[in-house]
Formats: sequence, structure tokens, C-alpha cells
Amino acid sequence: MKLSNTGRPDIPFLLSHPFHLVSLGFGSGLSPVMPGTAGTLFAWISYDLLTFFSPAVFTPLTWGIVCFAGFMIGIKACQVTGTALNSPDDGSMVWDEIIAFWLILLLLTPASLFTECVAFLVFRFFDMVKPPPIRFFDERIHGGFGVMLDDIIAAFFTLLVFALWKTCFVAP
Repeated sequence: MKLSNTGRPDIPFLLSHPFHLVSLGFGSGLSPVMPGTAGTLFAWISYDLLTFFSPAVFTPLTWGIVCFAGFMIGIKACQVTGTALNSPDDGSMVWDEIIAFWLILLLLTPASLFTECVAFLVFRFFDMVKPPPIRFFDERIHGGFGVMLDDIIAAFFTLLVFALWKTCFVAP
């Protein structure tokens, strides 16, 4: 499947293979500006809507399974899409942000809108800036696994910030 005239993936590319649909975040990665942020917003909105409207289905256990399965599927989906785009870690591939942010929301549940907002900002900081050791793994581990891994590490650091905040400022 050919890309658009701009060299960026477009809707026909998105729909040309199930792995493209997944890795491009069901279209959120097609955003012309800050696709990683768009993918994270998709994750936030979808998590809250699915959890609110189907709490009997989207339990913490279900979300844990979704995150694990999504990570495993994401390895292959990002590998296939990166190869098709001739860009192994293309910015339009946002499945890694989606899975990482779903994991953050799962582990912060129950969370207020304010907490989710702060989590969004902290995660985006770690994902965009890639401070050490995130950058170390991003530069050295490639392929679909590498695409997925650096965002999981960014999620870990986001959760670490919350744990430190709770320990230092909220503990009794």
C-alpha cells in the first residue's frame, strides 16, 4: 500500500492491514501535529469511557489482560507497520503510547480527573523528552519490541513520580 503524497500514512494506509489500524491507534496517529499526544488522548478518553459505560466488562483484571495482550500484539503491529513505512519507529505509530497510558490509568485507579490530567502531562514529558534511562533503551533496542518498551519505561517513571508524591506529600 502506498502512502499519501506527503509521505505520511493516510486513511487508505490505515485500513490496508489490521496491524496498521492498531499501530496507528485506530487513526489517532494520523494527527498532523503531535500524534503521540493524540494517541495518549485517545487512550485516556477510551479508558474512561469504556470503564464508565461498561464497568462489569472493563474491570481492573480485564484492563490488565488488555494491557498485556496489547503490548504483545503491539510488538508485531509496530514491526509490520514500521517496515511498511520504512520508518521503524515512525511518529504515527501510537499504540505504544496507548498501551502505556492505559497501564498508568489502570494502576492509578481510582483517580480523579485532576490526577489523570497530571498523569497525562507527566507521561507526555517522559515520552517526549526521554530522559535517561529511557533514551538509553530507545536508542539501543529496536524493532517492534523497542517501540513498545520505551513507552512502558516512561509509564513506569510516571507511576514512580506518583508513588514518590504520595510517599513524600500525602502520607499520614
